[in-house]
Amino acid sequence: MENEILRVNNLCVHFHTEGRVIPAVDGVSFSVPKGETLGIVGESGCGKSVTAFAIMQLLPMPPAKITKGEIYFKGENLLTKSHEEMRRVRGNNISMIFQEPMTSLNPVFTIGHQISEAIMQHQNLSKRDALEKTVEMLRLVKIPLPEKRIKEYPHQLSGGMRQRVMIAMALSCKPELLIADEPTTALDVTIEAQILELIKELKEKLNSAVIMITHDLGVIAEVADKVAVMYCGRIVEYSDVYSIFNDAKHPYTRGLLSSIPDIDTPRGLKLKAIKGVVPSPDEIKKGCRFKTRCECVKGECFDTEPPLIKVESSFVRCWNYR
Repeated sequence: MENEILRVNNLCVHFHTEGRVIPAVDGVSFSVPKGETLGIVGESGCGKSVTAFAIMQLLPMPPAKITKGEIYFKGENLLTKSHEEMRRVRGNNISMIFQEPMTSLNPVFTIGHQISEAIMQHQNLSKRDALEKTVEMLRLVKIPLPEKRIKEYPHQLSGGMRQRVMIAMALSCKPELLIADEPTTALDVTIEAQILELIKELKEKLNSAVIMITHDLGVIAEVADKVAVMYCGRIVEYSDVYSIFNDAKHPYTRGLLSSIPDIDTPRGLKLKAIKGVVPSPDEIKKGCRFKTRCECVKGECFDTEPPLIKVESSFVRCWNYR
């Protein structure tokens, strides 16, 4: 695809720990066109963040190891790049908003120092020009009194403000790809809506591609163009956002949608939950990974894992999607 900015092919990430090999990401493939948002959704431990860290080359090695796959950014395989080459890409061409801003920001440096350091590293600006750019970026993410904020420390800001600082830092070098890993975790719903709206505005302004990682389907509905649903290290459904919400094929996707609270739900009616728990990746021997929790399970589900097949406009990994 001509306007494709990122393509991940058959990515496998294994963790080697205590004599065990745990396949955290197992054969994941997707692409992100320029100017579009891909939502990656799934329960905790399904491999969403590991996929993001693999793209950024920020996995802890050891115990993590990329055992297979390719990650093409603008036609170049990131897995063949050296540490120094990745440092030039990371933060400049590809940026990431991390899950918890209080642990991502350094508590002993001012906000201005931390943002301007990234700008000086990648844009070759003087300290003075970098600070001016920092003020401009804080203003862009709608932080009031940015000239004052650059002299403050992370603990002096609210959670929503710190997340805006993280967005300003991620966008300071105008990256072509932005990865947002649970950017609204621990924020109240009002601030969450503001942050999501801000990311959408900035994406359109800078024409960046976005990967939005979340467990919240409400966030996906708000921002995504395409959606990859992950379960136990695999993509089980991959489609446009309209098809996911109006014609979901995989039983897991349908289970996630059924568990969303609805304002029209009659009083006293319990929310539908997906039975059971997510199995550990190293416990899966054969068959479908969702078989122990699926309401549509059949004999073949225990014997052979289904491939990711095209059904209408979607891709689904299920024997019984009908």
